[in-house]
Amino acid sequence: MRKLQYNSPVILTFFVISFFSLILGYITNTWTTHTFFSVYRASMANPLTYIRFLGHIFGHANMEHFLGNMLLLLVVGPPLEERYGSSTLLIGIVMTAVVSGILQYIFFPHTALLGASGIVFMLIMLSSLSGMKEGKIPLTLIFVAILYLGREVYEMIFVQDRIANFMHIVGGACGTMFGFGVARKKNLY
Repeated sequence: MRKLQYNSPVILTFFVISFFSLILGYITNTWTTHTFFSVYRASMANPLTYIRFLGHIFGHANMEHFLGNMLLLLVVGPPLEERYGSSTLLIGIVMTAVVSGILQYIFFPHTALLGASGIVFMLIMLSSLSGMKEGKIPLTLIFVAILYLGREVYEMIFVQDRIANFMHIVGGACGTMFGFGVARKKNLY
């Protein structure tokens, strides 16, 4: 008989926390989502402000938003966790969350940010660096960056859909920088 395996602890734990934050949001009529799982301009004297810099990645507006992020997270994340290790991937996720949370706080004071999109795009860009060889830039990185950045810039300019395209770009930039940094440190290329 085969046993279930918690094969990707960081990604699966991320999924579980996000799922429970979504359920809590429904139960509390979005109070927990707003209070703990969204980042927005609030007093720096409020300790929750600092929790939100990280917590916003676990909040989702609704089931559609949640599924859109989690499906990609669960497909792209486990191979990256296997390649880079759980602690390294966790550092990349926390770094991306905090950077995007602080940038949201500073540059978009009248809107709230929530969701794992920045993390997903960080993972996508990190994935496009797979197979990188010393002194060479993977062509997949170039294509993903052009297509990804092109779509995000287009949507920022021409589509009014309340999607945080700037934070998607931030997530992608974090993934690219993190990927090059980790590759150098671990001599993966």
